Amino acid sequence: MREYLLILLTAAVFTYVATTIVRRLAVVVGAVTPVRARDVHAVPTPRLGGVAMLVGFAVAVLVGSRLPYLGQLFDTPELMGVLLSATIITVLGALDDVRDLDWLTKLAGQVVAGAVLAFFGVQLLGLPIFGVTVLPEPVLVALTILIVVVSCNAVNFVDGLDGLAAGVVFISAGTFFAWTYLVSRAFDPPNVFSTATFITAALMGCCIGFLPHNFHPARLFMGDAGALLLGLLLSAATISMTGSVDPNSSVATTSTLAAFMLPLLLPVAIMALPILDMALAVVRRTRRGDSPWKPDAHHIHHQMLKIGHSHRRAVGLLYLWSALIAVGAVSIAYVPVWVTVVGMVLALLLAVALTWQPWSRKVGPTPL
Repeated sequence: MREYLLILLTAAVFTYVATTIVRRLAVVVGAVTPVRARDVHAVPTPRLGGVAMLVGFAVAVLVGSRLPYLGQLFDTPELMGVLLSATIITVLGALDDVRDLDWLTKLAGQVVAGAVLAFFGVQLLGLPIFGVTVLPEPVLVALTILIVVVSCNAVNFVDGLDGLAAGVVFISAGTFFAWTYLVSRAFDPPNVFSTATFITAALMGCCIGFLPHNFHPARLFMGDAGALLLGLLLSAATISMTGSVDPNSSVATTSTLAAFMLPLLLPVAIMALPILDMALAVVRRTRRGDSPWKPDAHHIHHQMLKIGHSHRRAVGLLYLWSALIAVGAVSIAYVPVWVTVVGMVLALLLAVALTWQPWSRKVGPTPL
C-alpha cells in the first residue's frame, strides 16, 4: 500500500505544479473557452488541463518503474502501452482544444488509442459470464476499443461544471482501486500489485492535483485533452481487470448472482453517472434529428442548475450520486446483501431529499 500511496502523491504533486505552467501555455496558444450559450462559466477560461495530468501520470509511471514491488509490473509492456496510448489521446484532445477538430477525427483518434492499448496487451482476455467466457481475439480487440471510446466520451459529456468530471473520475477511480486491491488479495497466491490498481492510484493522484485549480470558479478547464485522458485511463484499468478474474474465486460474497455479475457490472456502476448522461444526450439529440456529438445545454448538470442549485452545490450532489452507486456496487461483494440494500436505500432517500428540496425550486438558479 505504501508504494501505491507514493504513486498517488507523485501524480498529485506533479499534476498540481504542471497545471500552473499549462495554464500560461493555454493562454499563449489560444486554447481558451469563450462564453457560449450552453456554458455556465461567466468569463473566458483557459483549457488544456489534460496536458498537466498527463505529466503527472507519466512521472508516476517513471517512479513506479523504479520501485521494488510495482517495478515488477514493467516486466510486461502493458503500462508503457498505457502511457503511449494516454499520450496519443492527450495530444488528440489538445489539438481539439486549440483547433476544434471534427467529430470523425476525434473518433478515429480514440480508436487508434484503443488499438494501441490492445497491441501492448491491455485488452479483454474474456468476459466474466458463467465463469470466464473466451471469445475470438478479433472480437475481444473490438470490445476493448469500444470500451475506450465509450469511456472517453462519457467523461467528456459529463465535463460541464467546474470540478465535476475530475471529482466523478476520482470517486470512480477510488472505488475501482479498492475493488481491484481487495480482489488481488484473494488471488492464489495473493498479489496486490496489478496494472489496474496502479493505473487507478495514479489516476486518483492526477485528479487530486488538478482539482484545486478546477473548483468553481475554475482557473483552468481540463478540456478535451483532460476528459479523453481520464476516460482512457479508467477504461485501461477496467479492461486490465475485467475478464482476467474468475468470479468464482475473486469475490467473497453471500450472493452467487453477485459473484457472477459483479466483475461485469462493477465498471458500469462505477461510471454510471457519465454513462447515463452520455446515453441520455445521444437519445435526446438523435430524436431531434441532430448529431449525437452536437453540444447542447440539457445535460444532467444543466438540469441541476435549473432546479435551483448553486454551481458548487450541484457538483457536490452529483458527487454524492456517483459515490452512492459506485460504493453500493462494491459493497455487494463484501457485506451481506441486506445490509447493502438498507444502506443504499437510506443513502438514496438522503440524495433525493437533497436534490429535490422544495426551497431550491423557489429561489431559482443561484448567480454563478
